[in-house]
Amino acid sequence: MAGFSERDWKLFRSKIPGWQEAYMDRLNKEYIELLSAEGNASDKFWTLEKRIREDKKDCGVQCEMSRSNQFYIMMSLLNEGAISLEDLDDFSDELKDTMKHFFERR
Repeated sequence: MAGFSERDWKLFRSKIPGWQEAYMDRLNKEYIELLSAEGNASDKFWTLEKRIREDKKDCGVQCEMSRSNQFYIMMSLLNEGAISLEDLDDFSDELKDTMKHFFERR
C-alpha cells in the first residue's frame, strides 16, 4: 500500500490516542452492561474475561505504531467501529478516498 503524506502521518499520530480512548470508553460501558445483566456472577465473569481477551487485540485498544502500517491500522479502526469515515475529515483527499474505497469494499 502506498504511503500517505507526512501531514497525514502526523495527524494520524495526534488523533489515535483520542480515538482509542473513546473506543475503550465505549467498551467499558458495554462491560458494565454485561456485568449488570441478570445471571450468574460466574457466567458474567467468564464472559467478560473472554470479551476483554478478544477486545485487547483491537487497534482501538492497542497497536504497534509504524508509518508503514498506517493504512492497515486505520482500516482496522474502521472495521472495529473505533472510528468512522467522518473521523477522517481532516485528512488529505487521497487518504480519505483510499480508506473509503477499501472500507466500502469489505
